[in-house]
Amino acid sequence: MSAMRRRDLVQLVEKKGQRYSKALGINVNSGKDEEIFKWFLASVLFGAPITESSAIRTYRCFEKHGVLTPMMIVKTGWEGLVKILDEGSYTRYDYKTADKLLLVMGNLNSQYGGSLNRLHTEASDSADLEKRLKQLGKGIGDATVSIFLRELRGIWSKADPKPTPLVIKAAAELNITRSDTPQEALRELKRFWKRNPVRGKSFVNFETALFRYGKELRRKKSVEC
Repeated sequence: MSAMRRRDLVQLVEKKGQRYSKALGINVNSGKDEEIFKWFLASVLFGAPITESSAIRTYRCFEKHGVLTPMMIVKTGWEGLVKILDEGSYTRYDYKTADKLLLVMGNLNSQYGGSLNRLHTEASDSADLEKRLKQLGKGIGDATVSIFLRELRGIWSKADPKPTPLVIKAAAELNITRSDTPQEALRELKRFWKRNPVRGKSFVNFETALFRYGKELRRKKSVEC
C-alpha cells in the first residue's frame, strides 16, 4: 500500500475507530426501533460543532432523565429540553437544539409513527432515505445524516452515506483519497479499505477513525488561528 504505512493505518483504526454507538452502549446491531432512535438522538447531538465529550455528556443526561423516545422528547417540552441540554453543557446550542428536537420528533411521530425503521422501509433507495431524514426538520443536514447512517451500514440495506467534510479532510491529509467530492471520495475510501482491511475491524470503524482524526485537525487549525 502506498498511501500510508500499514502500521499507521492499523494504529489509526485501533485507536480512533470505536463506533460511537458502541461507546454509548447503544445496540444498533439489534435493529430495534428504540436502539436506532437512541443513536439518531445522539447523532443530532454529535452533528453540532461541539466537542465529542460535550455531546456524550449531553446524551447521558437525556438517558438519565429517561428522555429517549420521540414521544418523551415531545412530552418534555421546550423548557425541559433546554434544562437537559444545559445540564449536559450544550449551552451554546440549547435553544436552537430544543427547537430542532421538537420539530423533528413531531414530524417523525406524525409521518412515520415515531419509527425510523418505518422511514427506512418506505425509502426507495439510499438517496431517498437521506432525503426523508432531512425532511424531518430544519437542522438535520448532511453532517447529521452522515453520522447517523454511517453506523447503520450493514444494518439498514439503504444506508450508504457520503463522508462528511471532516472525513474527506482527514483522508486527504493521510493521502488516502484525492477527490474532495463526497461521492467520489466515498468510492476511493471503499476501494482503499477493500485493498487494506484491518483484521477484526469494519469499514465503519475506518470511517469513524477518519471522522475523529478530522475533528482533531479542525481543532488544531482553530488553535493555530
